[in-house]
Amino acid sequence: MMSPVERANAIRALAMDAVQQANSGHPGMPMGMAEIADVLWNRHLRHNPANPGWANRDRFVLSNGHGSMLVYSLLHLTGYDLPMDELKQFRQLHSKTPGHPEYGYAPGVETTTGPLGQGITNAVGMAIAEKVLAGTFNRDGHHIVDHYTYVFLGDGCLMEGISHEACSLAGTLGLGKLIAFYDDNGISIDGHVEGWFTDNTPKRFEAYGWHVIPNVDGHDVETVDRAIRKAKRDRARPTLIIAKTVIAKGAPTKANTGAAHGAPLGEKEVAAAREALGWKHPPFAIPEHVYRAWDAREAGKRAERRWSKLFAAYEREHPSLAAEFKRRMAGELPGDFHARIEQLVKEMDAKSETVATRKASQLVLEALKPALPELVGGSADLSGSNLTLVKSSKVIGNEGGGNYVFYGVREFGMCAVMNGLALHGGFIPYGGTFLVFSDYARNALRLAALMGVRVVYVFTHDSIGLGEDGPTHQPIEHAASLRLIPNMEVWRPCDTVETAIAWAAALERRNGPTALLLARQNVAFAKRTPEALANVRRGGYVLSDAPGARAVVIATGSEVPLALAAQKLLAEANLPVRVVSMPSTSVFDRQDAAYREAVLPKGLPRVVVEAGVTDYWRKYVGLEGAVVGIDRYGESAPAGELFKHFGFTPENVAAAARSVIR
Repeated sequence: MMSPVERANAIRALAMDAVQQANSGHPGMPMGMAEIADVLWNRHLRHNPANPGWANRDRFVLSNGHGSMLVYSLLHLTGYDLPMDELKQFRQLHSKTPGHPEYGYAPGVETTTGPLGQGITNAVGMAIAEKVLAGTFNRDGHHIVDHYTYVFLGDGCLMEGISHEACSLAGTLGLGKLIAFYDDNGISIDGHVEGWFTDNTPKRFEAYGWHVIPNVDGHDVETVDRAIRKAKRDRARPTLIIAKTVIAKGAPTKANTGAAHGAPLGEKEVAAAREALGWKHPPFAIPEHVYRAWDAREAGKRAERRWSKLFAAYEREHPSLAAEFKRRMAGELPGDFHARIEQLVKEMDAKSETVATRKASQLVLEALKPALPELVGGSADLSGSNLTLVKSSKVIGNEGGGNYVFYGVREFGMCAVMNGLALHGGFIPYGGTFLVFSDYARNALRLAALMGVRVVYVFTHDSIGLGEDGPTHQPIEHAASLRLIPNMEVWRPCDTVETAIAWAAALERRNGPTALLLARQNVAFAKRTPEALANVRRGGYVLSDAPGARAVVIATGSEVPLALAAQKLLAEANLPVRVVSMPSTSVFDRQDAAYREAVLPKGLPRVVVEAGVTDYWRKYVGLEGAVVGIDRYGESAPAGELFKHFGFTPENVAAAARSVIR
């Protein structure tokens, strides 16, 4: 049998070679965690290289994603479809081996990591998903959901504040099948960390309610193996294995230094490391006996075959549950979903209720959630304000099952956990907070858009209309900044009908996240023609037209009634204008040119009214048009007074329209 040392050295060699060839990268972590990776992937991790999407695979997350050559080496060596040519193209254009692991590139990469701390938080979401699915679908003798989530993380992940948010929540929820390996090498980019990181990490995690296994020699495979086995025996608590390692182990002069963290070792050091490790093979050459020792294809096939037999027996005994499990893991909506949405929109159109759009969102959830068990919600300690909690919500706790998470005041953590829930499969997560606090969560929003995962953000209190809480809580630039995130779909609906259609679009969208921007204050219902109703889904549409219109007034959300009121004032002055509601600029911009021209005819001057920054709207109105917006921070006062103070009145909108009509 081949020595574990030789298996680990294969990882070290590939990491050194790829980083050196790219002249860029982070060789230190892969070289330091090689033995831990060997033990986990060869003795414990259940996975099938031939089917990276197998539902009951263990999940592996590289939270310290700068060490990406570790996971690329593991995927290549164990038999995934990641050939050596891709490792040779590390960090090069169009390769499957980008500088940090990216979901959707190399098969077997479970999530996009790199911004530190988000990987461990994604993993918490995956572990929640496993626990909830197990509580929902498992039956006596049929544990079809039964897998672990393993995470590698480093000092940087633990320094980032999001790790506190996530790990605190993981302990509270008792995620016993989450096992994290802390690469305790004492080095970050700036060198030895004792000058800036002296936390008592074991006590910190014990305080969270974790099972902590400290002082593990990360280079002793048997010690690492015993630690993993001990972790698995504790099913009530997540486990942190604190592994003492040497960064860039094997590099004669750069091991245990910051120089090995984020730069190539250099040709001389690589050659010296080969000599020190006894690795006599040329760059990118792996002997056949090493490949055989790493090959996980047969073991993976057997593991999935055993599970398939288990699932077949489950399917015979519980056919409805089995069909529901397959539907949810495939990410497909129920067959009657579209009919339900159409019926809901008709009902809301008939009722014509004047309510806050946050309340309209709750009404949508009340109607849809019982028929969408995959819809798992939550809020960052604002359930009563975001109105994300409904009658069919069941809080997720230690017992498993449920469909609602009380995230506590953890906006960033909530959104990164939601990414993990979506990536695991079986869920469409949604989570609520005030729009102004989307700033706290922004990098998780960005990664959701980058990965193209289906998550829904319920951002309420979307303008100065929240009133007395003042400028610290009043979003000004936030709608515009969210619209600037590529692949983020933003909806700011004006009433119950637009809110229902926005929710439908978010749930139907499988290739990216959606932000719903919802008002705290009541908003008057907008009556529509059947044609206008049919066009809401197109993101922007003619809400109220006028023969011989001399201008177009575009509005979103709670400002749509202002546009309609201004239209009446202008009509009295014999100045007809068209009112366009544009709940989603991103969706409208994807429409064909003929439709966009029909809604916003060229040559017709335009005005926009939205209680936010004005610059974003110049792409629609040009320099000649007008924007009724707000380019300063708000004030503390009742909402009605604030709208008047900042010029959000029918009279001011009408005046803006007059200013552009020639």
